[in-house]
Amino acid sequence: MREPLRALCDSHGIKGTLLLAREGINGTIAGEPMALRTVLAQLRADPRLADLEHKESNAIEMPFYRLKVKLKREIVTMGVPDMDPVRMAGTYVPPQDWNALIDDPEVVVVDVRNDYEVGIGSFDSAIDPHTAHFSDFPEWVRVQSEQGGVLHGKPRVAMFCTGGIRCEKSTSYLRSQGFDEVYHLQGGILKYLETVPEGQSRWHGECFVFDERVAVRHGLEAGEHTSCRACRMPLSIEDRASTLYIEGVSCPHCHAQHSEDKRQRLAERQRQVSLAQQRQCRHIGVRQQAQTPCPDSPHAGNDI
Repeated sequence: MREPLRALCDSHGIKGTLLLAREGINGTIAGEPMALRTVLAQLRADPRLADLEHKESNAIEMPFYRLKVKLKREIVTMGVPDMDPVRMAGTYVPPQDWNALIDDPEVVVVDVRNDYEVGIGSFDSAIDPHTAHFSDFPEWVRVQSEQGGVLHGKPRVAMFCTGGIRCEKSTSYLRSQGFDEVYHLQGGILKYLETVPEGQSRWHGECFVFDERVAVRHGLEAGEHTSCRACRMPLSIEDRASTLYIEGVSCPHCHAQHSEDKRQRLAERQRQVSLAQQRQCRHIGVRQQAQTPCPDSPHAGNDI
C-alpha cells in the first residue's frame, strides 16, 4: 500500500505521517479539505478500511513539514507478541458516556500515554503510570496488579489515550491478564474534546499531539504549548518564562543534558532559523509555507 498511498498524497499536496502495519493504519495528515476527502475516500475503498474512523480539526498553518508513509511491525509498539486488538479490545465507551463511567468510584481510570503527554493535561482522578515508552506498560500492569497496587482487586478499569489506538492494545493486554471489565474511550481524548462541551468536561489542561500544533484544547483548537527545538518536550508559558529557557537551545527539561559543543551547534541552528525568518524564506524545521528557500541555503530548491 505504501507507494500508491504516498503518490496519492503527494499529488494532492498532503503532508503528515501515516503508519502502515499488519494490524491496520494510523496517522495524521493535513491539506486542503477536498484533498483530504479524496484521500479518505480512497482509503475506505479498501474493504479492510471501510469503517475507518477519522477526526477533523483546523490549523491556520500547515502543521507538518513533509509527508512520511512508514511501514511498522506495530502501529504503537507494546512488544507483546500475538496480541489481537480486534478480538480482545475492551468495551468502547462513546465520549458522551465517558463522564458517567469515570465518575464511578469503583472504576480505576488509567491514562496510558507517556509521562510527558500526561504532564500537560489529563482527566480528573486519572492514574499516571509514569511510563517513558508504551512498551513499559506491561511491566506497570504486572507491578500494580500485585498486593497493594492500584489494579489489585479492581475488576473495572477504564483507559484512554490520544486517539484511541494505544487503548486497543492496552485494553487487550489487560483482558489477557484476567481483567473482566475493561473499557476505553472511543476515539480517544481528541474525540472527547471535539464532542463534549467544555462546560461538561472532566478534562483539565491540553492534549499533546504529534505535529507542530504541539497541543490542542476543547474544540480541537490549538493550545498554548510550544515545543523545545532541542529536546522536543512540550513547553508551557511558565516553561518559556524560565531563565533556563533559551529558544532553540535549551529548556527547563533539558538544560543540564547538553554539552557545550552541542549548545553551540543548537545556538547556530537557531541563528540560521532567525536569519531565515528575517529574510522571509524557509528554513528546515520552521513553518514558512508561503515562502521560498533562502538563496544561500543548502536546502534551496528542495521541498522541505
